[in-house]
Amino acid sequence: MPKVLLCPPDYFDVVDQKNPYMSRESAVDRVKARTQWEALCAVLQQNACEIETIDPVAGFEDMVFAANQVFVGEKNGVKFVVPSRMLYPSRHREVPFYVDWFRARGYRIIELDYGDDYLEGHGDLLWHPDGSRVYAGYGFRSTRGGIEKFAAAMSEMGIPVVPLQLIDPYCYHLDTCLCPLNKDAALIFPGAYSADALAALHQFWNRIHLLTAEEAHRFMGNGIVVNGKYVTPHVSPQLKVLLQKEGLTPVIVDTSEFEKAGGSCFCMKTFLP
Repeated sequence: MPKVLLCPPDYFDVVDQKNPYMSRESAVDRVKARTQWEALCAVLQQNACEIETIDPVAGFEDMVFAANQVFVGEKNGVKFVVPSRMLYPSRHREVPFYVDWFRARGYRIIELDYGDDYLEGHGDLLWHPDGSRVYAGYGFRSTRGGIEKFAAAMSEMGIPVVPLQLIDPYCYHLDTCLCPLNKDAALIFPGAYSADALAALHQFWNRIHLLTAEEAHRFMGNGIVVNGKYVTPHVSPQLKVLLQKEGLTPVIVDTSEFEKAGGSCFCMKTFLP
């Protein structure tokens, strides 16, 4: 049974503009946000996931986006996390709470000396489904230097890292424009990548399915693959056909409140080893 870590949205809000989706004029309906978050939890539970939660902290409005604060992995039976260094100071303060949560559960903490660089957890770091490599986006939140320091740490464990430069500000994290569907196929939005990054992606997948800009900017590439389902906030006719080709059934979960902050389904959870 997959375990998934989420953070309740008790203090979720939009207080500044960290990405093109955010506006201080976009008031958050916290009751609706809570209902949407509980619906996501319910769908995950209905699809054989065990939910774990971390306590939210007052004043940390983005802590609900549990994909970003650490990178989680397991190698040779040892569970580990790499703490993030978030670009925005308000988010950087979330990291110690997540690190403490994992430390209390016996995870090895791999601290990196980032210097002036940044790295934003599973927002920009995605495992290949077979665990053979990690895809690493940079350009808006994570820096190339942060990716290189992460790659050096992973190389000591025999885990290769594939750097991918992002060029679309609406796809400021890799998890908005790359979604592995299985070990052979992935959804991507090609307009999110530099030419070199796009060429690199094509080396590692037998089947690549292309999203349009509209689909990507509505977070259709920010889905969660679990138990033969694709959990997504929206589904287009084209996406439905692509998912059917890979044996996946779309399950729609409304994340409209969280989209005001530039996040959706994938951003709100971290799978645990």
